Amino acid sequence: MKIKLLLLVYLLFTLSFCHTISAQNKIVVFQSDFGLKDGAVSAMKGVAMGVSTDLKLYDLTHEIPAYNIWEASYRLLQTVPYYPKGTVFVSVVDPGVGTERKSIVLKTKSGHYIVSPDNGTLTLVAESLGIEAVREIDEAVNRRKDSGKSYTFHGRDVYAYTAARLAAGTISFEQVGKQLPNQVVLISYQKALLENDRIKGNIPVLDVQYGNIWTNIGAELLGQLGIKYGDLVHIAVYHLAKKVYEGTMPYSATFGAVDQGKPLAYLNSLLELSFAINQGSFAAEHRIASGNEWTVEVNLVNKR
Repeated sequence: MKIKLLLLVYLLFTLSFCHTISAQNKIVVFQSDFGLKDGAVSAMKGVAMGVSTDLKLYDLTHEIPAYNIWEASYRLLQTVPYYPKGTVFVSVVDPGVGTERKSIVLKTKSGHYIVSPDNGTLTLVAESLGIEAVREIDEAVNRRKDSGKSYTFHGRDVYAYTAARLAAGTISFEQVGKQLPNQVVLISYQKALLENDRIKGNIPVLDVQYGNIWTNIGAELLGQLGIKYGDLVHIAVYHLAKKVYEGTMPYSATFGAVDQGKPLAYLNSLLELSFAINQGSFAAEHRIASGNEWTVEVNLVNKR
């Protein structure tokens, strides 16, 4: 009986350890709207290294447009799934810093952790990867020592510190703070859907280097509408329900399928419908931006 009890205790300890270790791969990935002109990003990394010099610190991006919570949400969606289970992300796009918005850690069903203000930043990751659990950061224990008088740099004093402690195994996920309901603040937007002979979707982000337009319309929906490479598609783009662009272009596998300066529709690296001008900027030429207020409609014109 005593041996069985010891085995049970050992088993429970092992299960608890395995549960905790999933947040201990020592990887921390930072995202912000800080830019790299000053020392803000470096300060966050310094705090993390102060927790453990064994941590591996990476940047997602620090070029999120100032206060653009929506784009922060999209960049997480674009990046999080490609990191190993147990990776801890810090996302600081926080125009409400110091206010009553909650500071939380979201654990996705994929086993990733995201430390962020609960202000809409987690919209797309929560929807795509699912919510395993949400905990509110207890600043009484998970805040950098002697930082209580600072109200405007939670990225350094709370988020980087908590993320580093979690990634290093200094704390377990349960020690982040109290558990909250499995929900986060969501930003409304047009989800991709097929209505009759038309696909509706959102323009979540631009391929900023080239001015291409990325949508949230996946290849599966295009297949349901019967669109294949070589077909002509009709595109209408709206901002706040006002039409700002309308045109027809071929659905192509590569940019080189059309002449230089000509438009095309294609699948981007996330296998979602996008629009481009071969060696030109679609966004600049047609004054199109991105965000939850931008929508698009697509329908098949004819087959080649």
